[in-house]
Amino acid sequence: MSSITPADVPADTATGAKGGDGGAPRRPGRVSLGGLSLNLRSSGIYIAFALIIVLFSVLTDGALLQPQNISNIIVQNSYVLILAIGMILVIIAGHIDLSVGSVVAVTGALAAVLMVNMGVAWPLALLITLVAGALIGAWQGYWIAYFGIPAFIVTLAGMLLFRALTLTVLGNQGIGPFPDQVRTLANGFTNGYLGNVGLGPLGGADLFSLLIGLVAIAGMVVAQLRTRNARKGYGQAVEPMALFALKMAAGAALILFLVVQLARFKNLPWVLVLLAVLVLGYSLLAGRTVFGRQIYAIGGNLQAAVMSGVKVKSVVFWIFVNMGVLSAIAGIIFAGRLNQAGPTAGNSFELDAIAAAFIGGAAVQGGVGKVAGAITGGLIMAVINNGMSLIGSPSERVMLVKGAVLLAAVAFDVWTKRRAGATR
Repeated sequence: MSSITPADVPADTATGAKGGDGGAPRRPGRVSLGGLSLNLRSSGIYIAFALIIVLFSVLTDGALLQPQNISNIIVQNSYVLILAIGMILVIIAGHIDLSVGSVVAVTGALAAVLMVNMGVAWPLALLITLVAGALIGAWQGYWIAYFGIPAFIVTLAGMLLFRALTLTVLGNQGIGPFPDQVRTLANGFTNGYLGNVGLGPLGGADLFSLLIGLVAIAGMVVAQLRTRNARKGYGQAVEPMALFALKMAAGAALILFLVVQLARFKNLPWVLVLLAVLVLGYSLLAGRTVFGRQIYAIGGNLQAAVMSGVKVKSVVFWIFVNMGVLSAIAGIIFAGRLNQAGPTAGNSFELDAIAAAFIGGAAVQGGVGKVAGAITGGLIMAVINNGMSLIGSPSERVMLVKGAVLLAAVAFDVWTKRRAGATR
């Protein structure tokens, strides 16, 4: 299947631009800043994220970027970010999953019954819960991939079925508390393994956390260099080296700032470590494996994927199995954070995950999107929630802003597609 490339490669060449660092013809969705060509479709989300952070930092007099508040944003939104990782793959393949909130609820309820009511050891209970999530995904994936029912209908039915099952399992009441190990995964922090180091006006920070941040920066730079060189190898357009260096410097500064602020509070949250592993793993899956390329191929052009020999039914089936497993992880994290499984758990989580994927750059028709973009989209929603809460905005105003941001993101996607079509 080497003829199928990730969507981020053809997306830059859809208009027939030639490769190289300079001299590329002007393409839709690009703007020039001081002679540097910037792809708004791929970079706009990160620019918007930075502007939103600056805006709320000013509005909250810097409270948004305080160490404890940054930690709270990550911990309180971790389950939505986990769901967004799976949802972006579903949407790239041209489908949707409306059941994830109910699956979060039912898997959290199952974990509670196993650990609290039945006294099952927590590692075994977690394993059983993950298997249950996989079976739920397999159930839905079968009807979608092999029986041919649209994913919207199957997962809408699943949303009702698994919510009813949650109420049945819990008896319409909460079950808790969870074992300390599960609560630590959801709410705990890494220990200061190597001691604190002085950072001048920033105070002190854990050396181990700082080293983790430096490793993350090195990994980001290496991965982006490999992607850039691969595109050049295919003769496709890449940004000028000056712009690339600027993007890497900005990313490194953001990672280092985040790590320093977290280290100043209680070090790295364990759930952030879990998220980092998931983001790295799924980014590699989407961009570096045959399976990931097949997901993009199915969403980009289903008929071409079939003619290329892609086993579409199998790929779609496993996408939904994966979504079920990630929903189970999110269910465990959410129940562990609240220290109980409740019948209302997961309400509207599917909407937050879908919004994160679309705000993060997923295309409405499928075939386009990145895991990093979905995480960024989820963080944008989290910062809006947190920032507006800090300035005392009522909940209806928060929903208004989030809805406007989602509509603007999708409208921008449609607009760039129309411009691209008009110039061909």
